[in-house]
Amino acid sequence: MRSAPLSKATLSPDALGGSRGTALTPEEKLSGDMLMFSTGLMVFASVLWLAIYWSMGQRFSTMVPLVFQLLSAGNMFLYYRSRKIEVFCLLQLSLFLFTPFILQWSIGNFVNASGVSLWALLAPVGAIVVMGTKESVPWFIAYLFMQTMSGMFDYVLEWDPRKIDPQTVAVFFALNFISISAMVYLLLWYFSREKAKLAAQVDQQKRSIEMERELSDRLLLNILPAPIAERLKRQETNIADGYPDVTVMFADIVNFTHLSEEMSPNETVHLLNDIFSEFDSLAERRGLEKIKTIGDAYMVASGLSNKGDMYVDATIELAQEMQRYVGKRIAPNGESLRLRIGIATGPVVAGVIGKRKFSYDLWGDTVNVASRLTNEAQPGQICVDTTTYRRLHNRFDFSEGSQIPVKGKGVLQVFSLIGRIES
Repeated sequence: MRSAPLSKATLSPDALGGSRGTALTPEEKLSGDMLMFSTGLMVFASVLWLAIYWSMGQRFSTMVPLVFQLLSAGNMFLYYRSRKIEVFCLLQLSLFLFTPFILQWSIGNFVNASGVSLWALLAPVGAIVVMGTKESVPWFIAYLFMQTMSGMFDYVLEWDPRKIDPQTVAVFFALNFISISAMVYLLLWYFSREKAKLAAQVDQQKRSIEMERELSDRLLLNILPAPIAERLKRQETNIADGYPDVTVMFADIVNFTHLSEEMSPNETVHLLNDIFSEFDSLAERRGLEKIKTIGDAYMVASGLSNKGDMYVDATIELAQEMQRYVGKRIAPNGESLRLRIGIATGPVVAGVIGKRKFSYDLWGDTVNVASRLTNEAQPGQICVDTTTYRRLHNRFDFSEGSQIPVKGKGVLQVFSLIGRIES
């Protein structure tokens, strides 16, 4: 287990309860909290040392924990002023490491001090949770070195300490071992708990991001064909493609402008939403692409994905289904609804326009012809151009062609669908 490696930005006054400093990442805040928690444990321990050794008459030894408390407070104050995290960490961990040994030597030896030097173990343990595993290695080596030096002092130097009765020494040994074990456990428990909370927050953020991404993808697919949506997500710009053979269909609700004048805005929107939602479902089942709606007009295209060669049949069948569905609907004012539908087949240019409220659209003579055929169609009629007629006349029955003038194209042959030829 480890926290984020310590750096200039690892901790800030915010992490230590201060109001100054820049915003921290969750990992940096956790490191700051752990350093403060470690300091709190050592300050608490120094209060116990001071009380214990004062009661034992070790007046000089009581000065050691007192000096530790003052230096810790001064170190934290300097950090608040300078924000030099490396200096703060180095000084505080040094106090963790050296103070217990100085206190032990002031009493005399390891036995009389009841193993108080074990408290120095908080230095490498604190370094693990604050700095990281690799950075804690020198602190652990320093801890072992200091313990070795203490053993040599006890063995080589002849101390003349004031004797402390064995019962008191035994009691304080037990207290020190129990206390340092509890402190190390609490430190690691707190670190593990906070790290688990942090991991849970990260997982929650990931789930939220994933949900937002899925919602964005669904919204994107509602207004764009899937291949175009994928290209936009890859940050492609200037998306424009030419298609040599596409079937375009426009469906227009007859006399809807007049009907809307007799309906409330809510009724108008509700009616259009019901009709166009059903159109969306019908188009999706047949694999056709809804391009857009313009007022009460609905535009569909097929042949953009190059899936199969029956897209012209799918378009004419969709037109029949749309006619049947709308023919069953009654407007709120009691009038029946009918559609005019125009279908044309030929080359188109397709692309995305706009940067923010972008839209996918089609351009070309095929689109213009389909729109003109819609205007020429009678209520309940499906009109197709010559190319569409030639693709379908073996499977569908059409009326005799008629001619209409089209700007820029001269006279255009138009055929009206009667129905599918029964085999």
